[in-house]
Amino acid sequence: MTHPLPGLLLDAARGRPPAPDGAVEVLPPLPGPVNAVLAFTAHHVVVAGVDPALVASRLPPGDLSAPMGPAFLSWLGARLGSRPGSQDVVLAAEGLGGRPPLELLPVADPAGHPRAAMALRYRTGVQAWTDPRRAGMLLLGAGLAGRRELAFEVEPAWRNRGLGRRLAAAARHLTPPGEPLFAQVAPGNAASLRAVLAAGFRPLGAEVLFHRTP
Repeated sequence: MTHPLPGLLLDAARGRPPAPDGAVEVLPPLPGPVNAVLAFTAHHVVVAGVDPALVASRLPPGDLSAPMGPAFLSWLGARLGSRPGSQDVVLAAEGLGGRPPLELLPVADPAGHPRAAMALRYRTGVQAWTDPRRAGMLLLGAGLAGRRELAFEVEPAWRNRGLGRRLAAAARHLTPPGEPLFAQVAPGNAASLRAVLAAGFRPLGAEVLFHRTP
């Protein structure tokens, strides 16, 4: 049976999110390194090998914030044997193709860079680029449900100059036209959030990932 999460994410990226019906869906786990809890407007999705009835028993009826609350996430992490990761805003934009708005140089060994090492923990097929001054790094790879994801990092001395926005915009040009590109940003990381919004990304919801123990 085809897993429903890729289609759900694709629909959300194209402006068709799940209905705000207050439901909490429980979907089976996906291949790959993570389980997840996703939050859309008044609709949540738990992607993990847990009993739906047990999940329902841990959530107060009518409490739309409970699936992303500390109590439930801690309980789920204990069931999965994995600590919950950070809660991130999820955004998406369509690929544009064509020439990126800044010169990019491929990074031959992305695993040797701390930012890329983190990306490799959650994604497969990671590619990395840097600008000629090596002031920033852009990464693209396949993340949750195989979706195309970006990550970027700007060196401290080069921040507040618009480089983050240009890196996020460049990722859209490195993505085939019309194909969705996803970004995950911690809500408190205002600089990165401003950068991806300025590059044309739209908020879809939020998520917490649970990295599986090898």
